[in-house]
Amino acid sequence: MASVITLPFTLPSAPSGWTKPSASKPSAPTQLTLYPAGPSFIGAARRQILQRSFEEDDKNIIKAREEAEASNVDKGDGSLYPGLGEEEEPHHVLSQDPKEWKKQDHYAVLGLGHLRYKAHDEHIRIAHRRKVLRHHPDKKAAQHGANDDSFFKCIQKAHETLTHSDKRKQFDSVDWNIEDEVPDLKSLSPEEFVSTCNKIFSREGRFSRVQPVPEFGSLDAPKKEVEGFYDFFYNFDSWRSFEWHDKEVNEGSDNRDDKRFTEKKNKSERTRRKKEDNTRLRTLVDQVLALDPRIKRIKAEEKAARDAKKKGSVANGAPKALTPAQKKAAEEQKKKEEAEKKEADKKANEASKGDREAAKKAKEAARKNLKKWKKSIATIISSSNYFQPEGQSPSAAVVEKQLAELDILVDILEPEEVKDLKEKIEKAGNGAPAKAALVESVKAAGAKGEGKFTEFA
Repeated sequence: MASVITLPFTLPSAPSGWTKPSASKPSAPTQLTLYPAGPSFIGAARRQILQRSFEEDDKNIIKAREEAEASNVDKGDGSLYPGLGEEEEPHHVLSQDPKEWKKQDHYAVLGLGHLRYKAHDEHIRIAHRRKVLRHHPDKKAAQHGANDDSFFKCIQKAHETLTHSDKRKQFDSVDWNIEDEVPDLKSLSPEEFVSTCNKIFSREGRFSRVQPVPEFGSLDAPKKEVEGFYDFFYNFDSWRSFEWHDKEVNEGSDNRDDKRFTEKKNKSERTRRKKEDNTRLRTLVDQVLALDPRIKRIKAEEKAARDAKKKGSVANGAPKALTPAQKKAAEEQKKKEEAEKKEADKKANEASKGDREAAKKAKEAARKNLKKWKKSIATIISSSNYFQPEGQSPSAAVVEKQLAELDILVDILEPEEVKDLKEKIEKAGNGAPAKAALVESVKAAGAKGEGKFTEFA
């Protein structure tokens, strides 16, 4: 048992002039209003809902802040995404020709081949920085005396492509390094079928404009979930484009007919590839639907429910036989309903046919008017001396380039937009106001006209 030890310690005397404070009661508590806004209200609500004390709440806030900083801040010591962009590149990646950048695997160049379309902006930023630090020409020249900057140019092109949203979409649309083979689904067991389809449609879902994409689901998924999945993929809205395969206009060619022919051919080829891809996906969904074991299960469950209902109705008593008068009345009612349905279908078809004819006429009228509107704009450009300084005649190259860019602008815009542009230019008048209206229209075209205009840029 512990023993008590008394220490020989004497308190010093009180300083001179010290007096004992008078005992007083604490002041009465005051009620403060807590307004339903701001950090104080949020903190009070959080403590009340989570049943925390002030001390516990402060500890949780500090812990959450430290975890967020640890997961989102790159400290520069490689602790965030360790190894990303620091692996040794294989020979086929290092030997890529920067001039053949359309054949270049941009993800592999930055060391993101294992992530590909799943790589986010932070991955790309960190991988690019680390690659630049390792492969900068100045560093290589200092270490090895080499002056080969080919791979460094590949790194810069990969960074430029993957940080530009439109260019990255174009590359992701045709990424040839993603395994998109569909195995023989007929030979798979139900469990393997479901597992394989989950992987296939997760891969296909990356092209959807609508996010999130519903999963294929499990083997025992309910009817509503299964129907929702097939409804989504039968109405799939894909952003996938095939502009990456566009052929470039021959270098040194200023012939606008060559440019227009190449652009027309590229557009036709993109449309063909897009149509083939839509057909491919629709065929895949049809094949999966025909083999889906869940559909068979759902149909069997529905049949069992119908049979059970039928047996229950029989057990409650057979339905009474109809009299001849009741049979005749039922037949007349059925004929009447069929006639009404037939009449409604006829009216709907006539209305639909009328709508199609009206739309066709409107489209033809817009196409005819488009030439007139373009001619009016070209006339104003000509009257404005092709926007050259007063007293200076425009060269043939300037005239041809401005007319070519007008053709491109008209192709990009919708007919109604061309009409609005024509009215705006006529209202603005010749000279600088007309050119300003053209420049404004080119800017409004956005990514569609990127890199296609110089005179009206």
